[in-house]
Amino acid sequence: MLYPLARTALFALDPEVAHYVALHSLKKLNKLNLSGFIGSQLSAPVKVMGLDFDNPVGLAAGLDKNGEYIDALAALGFGFIEVGTVTPRPQPGNPKPRMFRLKDEEALINRLGFNNGGLDSFVANVKRAKYQGVLGLNIGKNFDTPNENAVDDYVTCLRGVYPFASYVTVNISSPNTKGLRDLQAAEQLQNLLSTLKGEQAKLAKKHKKHVPLVLKIAPDLDLKAIREIAALTLENDFEGIIATNTTISRDAVRDHPLAKETGGLSGKPLFSPSTEVLRELAKALKGNLPIIGVGGILSGADAKAKMNAGASLVQIYTGFIYRGPDLIRDAVRAIQSTSSSRKK
Repeated sequence: MLYPLARTALFALDPEVAHYVALHSLKKLNKLNLSGFIGSQLSAPVKVMGLDFDNPVGLAAGLDKNGEYIDALAALGFGFIEVGTVTPRPQPGNPKPRMFRLKDEEALINRLGFNNGGLDSFVANVKRAKYQGVLGLNIGKNFDTPNENAVDDYVTCLRGVYPFASYVTVNISSPNTKGLRDLQAAEQLQNLLSTLKGEQAKLAKKHKKHVPLVLKIAPDLDLKAIREIAALTLENDFEGIIATNTTISRDAVRDHPLAKETGGLSGKPLFSPSTEVLRELAKALKGNLPIIGVGGILSGADAKAKMNAGASLVQIYTGFIYRGPDLIRDAVRAIQSTSSSRKK
């Protein structure tokens, strides 16, 4: 009930300013033990990748890039939290303005560009968090690291976050770091996945725990690329795939005044293309690997549709900005109803 009023105030601000005002406000409320007035935990346990999730609805990476707000966000009722993307070195991201709100379309365009405080700061923030649930840590490469050396950045980040992660997401699908999506091509992807898998084995032995590796892919992939990615993730024993990141397509918003702004489009217009990639990916994987469905979830019905398309878990981000914490509960209940009907 409170969120529509808060959203009106936040939407009067520049989108990036509103982003940080909202996060800082949540953090203050959490310190005052008032988060319960905004959200509450729904129990709908599920086991995926060997991990026990409180419920199947998580927060996607990107909202909390530096891991500064983990406890405040967790208090809203998410079944799991993913933070990042982190890069080895701090970087400011792309020039402002770099975030645009398409209100009527319930969408955002962002070209933030992995703006973050770097690995050391990120790990320090994660270590300070008291959250005991499933925590995904999302890793990437610095903007000025050439693709031929990208694997070194991912290895550096994996080593840094491994002891503190429930799972690690390898982000090769942001459209806002030049050339990053080229890493999805078969030859480069094989090198990246095999190297990280080898590093995972060393780290598991060192830290005496196994942390699943998950690959995050783009929605702007043809069927051939989807099938190649599915084959390579299986071949390299990755534990999951996140489908999908934001889209560079403007087909659904081509007449909007902001359509020519570069960056990734998220929210309602992303739902159909991301769900189609999810569906084709599920066919290619044949149930051999779990998929986390993300992209355009703005209702419980949307979350249910992702599950029906082949997801084992879902994540929200832009929908959360437009709908608030009620979306978490709506999504959990819709997924629960799907599970109940399947059992009958």
